[in-house]
Amino acid sequence: MSAGTRVLVLNAGSSSVKYQLIDMLDGDRLASGLVERIGEAGGRLVHTPRGGAEREAVQAFPDHGAALKAVSDELAADGLGLDSPELAAIGHRVVHGGLRFTEPTVITDEVLQEIRRLIPVAPLHNPANITGIEVARTLRPDLPQVAVFDTAFHASMPEHAARYAIDRAVADEHRVRRYGFHGTSHQYVSRATARLLGKDPAEVNVIVLHLGNGASASAVSGGRCVDTSMGLTPLEGLVMGTRSGDIDAGVVFHLHRVGGLSIDGIDDLLNRRSGLLGLCGDNDMREIMRRADEGDADAKLAFDAYVHRLRKYIGGYYAVLGRVDAIAFTAGVGENAAPVRAAATAGLEELGIAVDPELNSVRSREPRIISPALLPSGGSARVAVAVVPTDEELEIARQAFALVHRSSEN
Repeated sequence: MSAGTRVLVLNAGSSSVKYQLIDMLDGDRLASGLVERIGEAGGRLVHTPRGGAEREAVQAFPDHGAALKAVSDELAADGLGLDSPELAAIGHRVVHGGLRFTEPTVITDEVLQEIRRLIPVAPLHNPANITGIEVARTLRPDLPQVAVFDTAFHASMPEHAARYAIDRAVADEHRVRRYGFHGTSHQYVSRATARLLGKDPAEVNVIVLHLGNGASASAVSGGRCVDTSMGLTPLEGLVMGTRSGDIDAGVVFHLHRVGGLSIDGIDDLLNRRSGLLGLCGDNDMREIMRRADEGDADAKLAFDAYVHRLRKYIGGYYAVLGRVDAIAFTAGVGENAAPVRAAATAGLEELGIAVDPELNSVRSREPRIISPALLPSGGSARVAVAVVPTDEELEIARQAFALVHRSSEN
């Protein structure tokens, strides 16, 4: 292992690469950026060095190799090049790790092949993740490359929570079970929530609500996930920006047999043309709330459906956990949409859950409690409601650095 303390975190999408360079001595961001519209005529790179002005380049990036070469050049311009001895590892977000990968893993040819085998259960994500890995390995073949899997944190779910009630032989043959996603976020936020309460994560039960364009909930008991809303794929669970979330599987058969839709067409409908977008034509919660406030009935329906599903999961996970110490809202909607937080917790005072309107209205990048000490009725608000900004990149960097550091000691 390098004696360096820096980790480059890469999150490669089908037409984009997000990156952060983090110094693990203090968690400081040395640089961050985004390359988007890879493979299109109007590519764009935005790079921000620590303490410096944002730099933007508009040019064509024909493939991920060209994109990562441009990232390397931008880092080198700040004296942070990929050839630096301070770089200890490159950490990669990989969406699906299946049952095999339940911990951060140093990437070898064998590991890469297994990630390829999982493409059928993550066709939108794993191929892009693989491309990012392959390009990074050519740029620094001598450096440890570490995969951190979205599914890994949820591998602690008990079998009765992870299993679908279908024929076991069929399920096992095709690896059909509930894996869950957004694991790095749920892990980071559940630990950060415990710190906010001044407790050890092993002592705390938390419901984490990761609400972005993709959205998921988890029930975390003593630092371990015991249930989560997403399943075999990221389609199950909460109402999302463009995904339906929970739906009767019979809808698929009905649309195919009666509606004449192809399987690929139904896949596209449920993943890209459903959720908030399907209900009201918008998947931006800010715009939906604005429209609802102006009396738009479709937007009001979308908002109410979104909140209704959230409340069902809060109540369900309260029952799963038995005791809830905190509910943590995170990600773009969870961190910024105060009306969503208020509506999702309204009327739950009998469960010891409430938010303080003044505290809820505060905008901040700091973790904070937004619940009152006492309920309006005078009883105790025994469940802390928190807003905890997520930091998936830092979580990936921590896990990657810890792994290569342990490897160097063995």
